[in-house]
Amino acid sequence: MRKKEQGFTLIELLLVVVILSTLALMVVPRFTGRSEEARIGAAAADVRANLSVALDLYEVDNHRFPTSDQGLGALKTKPSAPPVPKNWKGPYLKRGSLKDPWGNPYQYRSPGSHN
Repeated sequence: MRKKEQGFTLIELLLVVVILSTLALMVVPRFTGRSEEARIGAAAADVRANLSVALDLYEVDNHRFPTSDQGLGALKTKPSAPPVPKNWKGPYLKRGSLKDPWGNPYQYRSPGSHN
């Protein structure tokens, strides 16, 4: 008497591949763009929380915001370009980088174009 061989047939394997492919086609599009949304959220939170608070603290100590020439670097090291702040008590930012989640430096202009 011959034993029945155990294993999957080619049709069963193809059926599993089709099912997995269909599930992947339904799930993957839901996750595309999520990393970009996360970067946008991180940049917005960074500007609203870290940078704005650091600029406010700088302004309270020095009675003015850093100039465009001094830039955001004035939040980490005391500026040597005029007007040199006399009451600089920084660093005002503890984070290491002044770059956005895409690796580009944050743009700073003072006075701004709207206010």
